[in-house]
Amino acid sequence: MNQTIGFIGAGAMGGALIAGLIKSGLISPGKIYAYDICRERLENVGEEYGIQIAYNSQEVLDKAEVIILAVKPQNLPEAVQGLNFKPSHLIISVAAGIALKQLMNWLGPNLAIIRAVPNTPALVGEGITALAANPVVSTEQKELALAIFGSVGRAVLLPEEQLDAVTGLSGSGPAYAYLMIEALADGGVWCGLSRDVALELAARTLLGAAKMVLQTGEHPAVLKDRVASPGGTTIAGLEVLERRAVRGALMEAVKAGAERARALSEGHKE
Repeated sequence: MNQTIGFIGAGAMGGALIAGLIKSGLISPGKIYAYDICRERLENVGEEYGIQIAYNSQEVLDKAEVIILAVKPQNLPEAVQGLNFKPSHLIISVAAGIALKQLMNWLGPNLAIIRAVPNTPALVGEGITALAANPVVSTEQKELALAIFGSVGRAVLLPEEQLDAVTGLSGSGPAYAYLMIEALADGGVWCGLSRDVALELAARTLLGAAKMVLQTGEHPAVLKDRVASPGGTTIAGLEVLERRAVRGALMEAVKAGAERARALSEGHKE
């Protein structure tokens, strides 16, 4: 890509994006500018990836064409206060729960703004990010944003009204997966496996199952039925999960996360 990218915030998600962009070869380190309120963190990122370090947020805006706001939502109003954005900027916010309408109120109604909802597996290049754009964003800018977040996994464009559901599913979903991995490993330990062996078996089982869904394109129910032979071990285990309403509990967890995301978004409005 020919554009320069500027980061306001170089914490976990900002750092993951910087790493992904460079490792993917999408952009050279010299075309990335970053500023973070924590000078030590900024210098560490600069030293590790060889990017350009800015002395303040306005310098990032002056040097870069794509601006990524990677600060915590409660800090975003202060972080953008008094900044002079250009009409040519593409602004991407990863601040959770801050709606496009609120971003436009803070930054300007005629700026191209995208709201991004990534998840933590972006830290290891396996994230899934949902993007929603305001009407000012061009097709080329949307493609650019997809490429940026594609450097740390996959990215999709969705209507903004679906982003709360995304937060409940893929935003919170890694925690549910960790809980399942932990529980499966505990079961393995209970059955006599060592803790380290049980944990690897559990983690790789979920990893392999996820890849089967994505690579075969088949419905999870079809893949499940292939494992569950009549009167076998798997159907015995599935009967316990159905009796304990695990399926319903996971559905309710996604719903609760989405409702909480909606409430938090309402709380950010001023």
